[in-house]
This record gives sequence, structure tokens and C-alpha cells, in this order.
Amino acid sequence: MNNPRTEAAPRALVSIVLPAYNEAGVLAENVAIIQQYLDSQAANYRFEVLVINDGSRDDTGRIADSLREKYSNLRVIHHPSNFGLGQAFKTAFAESRGDYVVTLDVDLSYSPDHIGLLLDKIRQTSAKLVLASPYMDGGRTTKVPWLRKTLSVWGNRFLKVLARGRVSTITCMVRAYDGPFIRSLILRSKGMEIMPEVVYKTMVLQGKIIQIPAHLDWTKQVAAGPPKRSSSMRILSHILATVVSGFVFRPFIFLVFPGMLLFLFSIYVNTWMVIHFFQALSTLAPEVLAKEGPSAALAQAYAAYPHTFIIGLLSLMLAFQLIGMGMLALQSKKYFEEVFYMGTALNRKGANDFQPR
Repeated sequence: MNNPRTEAAPRALVSIVLPAYNEAGVLAENVAIIQQYLDSQAANYRFEVLVINDGSRDDTGRIADSLREKYSNLRVIHHPSNFGLGQAFKTAFAESRGDYVVTLDVDLSYSPDHIGLLLDKIRQTSAKLVLASPYMDGGRTTKVPWLRKTLSVWGNRFLKVLARGRVSTITCMVRAYDGPFIRSLILRSKGMEIMPEVVYKTMVLQGKIIQIPAHLDWTKQVAAGPPKRSSSMRILSHILATVVSGFVFRPFIFLVFPGMLLFLFSIYVNTWMVIHFFQALSTLAPEVLAKEGPSAALAQAYAAYPHTFIIGLLSLMLAFQLIGMGMLALQSKKYFEEVFYMGTALNRKGANDFQPR
């Protein structure tokens, strides 16, 4: 006999987040494709769609507003100027009401069926964050421009190492979140660095992070020729944000590790400095040594090998500075993680408790 309580269980509400900046060329068509896919999932979920118009200079805002008349589940939030991807997500997270939140690129470089795959995984695993990864086993890419792919692959490899190899795609924006969890997370980034920030802070809170194989497909973008919309990817700022995110994950790699290497180098150089000193000492006449002492040997060795003394002493000082800064960074990181954990716990007070998994 069927359990009436099971049959009457309400469908989970899912918030679909679509950040949009100068997307007039693709917005209406791609929202229609997304809505069609959501209709196919209506037996399992209820959906709300949030379009965040991040200060677009084209007709994105007007088109988004017109779509509200066509889709009753669609909400549009306008930023007065372009605040960046991070701020768009923070706005969306705060406005979302879903049991789960799924973020998707409106250009559909990841097809809408990733929504179902992400939701299936987050429900099966009770994870706090599920990432779509084209770089893990089973993932793939198609016709992604060489420069963009190269930066993405190496940036994610870099961050994967610093995140202790737990996830292979840290910068991807196609994700599923536990709704109450992401709404309680205190985020600061305003740009693309919000993606690593969310991963890092989820790790701090011991939240379960899962990744699924994904297909990053640029076939439509390449076939369309010159883009009808301006790209939001700023290469230099993206590289800098990746490096800064890596430092946040593991400051040891950037300070203590180089400091230790430099210290070993300074030992080698200073060993030669000592050798040169004793060589000079052995050549001094007894009367000179008696009159001027070891300082004469030191002066003679320095005159013969000034670069050894200068490099040896400077490298030793710099090594101590790097190691000291690294230890301070590690201590600050520890204090930050403790304060962040307590602050997030207070932020969740009165809401669903977060159980570390």
C-alpha cells in the first residue's frame, strides 16, 4: 500500500540563477530553451528563474522585463551599473527562495540538462555544493577558443593543487547549491573570484563538495561568428584573481615554501663565504693577523668575492622575511577561518542548522 505522506510530499523548489551582462543577442532564445527544459522536469521540481541584469548597456534589461510577461516563474533584478559577476550572484542568492539554487551561464555553453544532473547529485549525496567539471574524468570540451581553454585549464590545475586536489574545476559557475546553506554564506567577492571563494568557504565549514562530469560546448558561439554580445571575460583580471584565490587557499606555497628554498640557497652561498674567509685567513702573514685580527681576512675575502657576500647575506635576510610573513599569513588564515565559522553559525541562527558532512 502506498504511503499517502510520500505521495503528498511537496516538490522541492529550485532557483535557477542567470547572471546577464550585455546578453541581448542570446537572452530571449536561451531563456526559452531553459524554460522548455524546466517544463520537462516539472514532475520532480518547482522552479523560479532569476535573471540578474548586471548593468547591461544594450537591450538586455528591456528584453528580460518583456520575458516576465511570458514566464510566470521568472523574476528580473536590475543593477544600476555593472558591479561584476560576484555581486550578481550575491544579489541572486539573497533573493532566491529555493531549496536548491542552480547557477547557469546564459550563453548555454553548458546545456540545460546539466540542471537535472546537478540536482540529482545534490539530492543523492546531501552535498552543500555540486560543481560541473569538464576537466574531470568523463568531462569534455568542444570548440572552446584556445586562449580561453588554456587559461581555464591551467588556472584550475593551479587551484586544484592549492585546494589539495579535491576538485578539478574551481572557477566554473555552473553549480548546484543547498539553498539555506548558500544564503547563509558570507561572501565578499564582487568579480569572478567569487567562484573559488565559495569553494574555499564551503571547505572551511566542512561542507560536502561533489563534482560531476560536464560538457563545455562552444559550438553555437563559434558557428555564430563574431559575437553579438560583449564578453565579460577580462583576461588580466581573471589571471590576477586566480593567483589571489590560490594564495587564500594555501599561503604556505607563496611564502613559506619559497622562503625555505631561498634559505637553502643562502646556506649554500654562505658556506662559500665562510670558505673564502678561511682561505684568506690562511694566506695572511702572522704579523698582519696579530695586528689586524680576523677582520683583515674578512676584508680580503670580500674584496675578492663581493658578490658571494652580498648575495649570501641578502638571500638569508629575504628568506627569513618570507618565512616570517608566511607564518603570519598561516596564523591569520587560521584566525579568519575560526571567526568565519563562528560568524556563519550566528548568521544561521534561527534558520536550518548546518550539519557538517
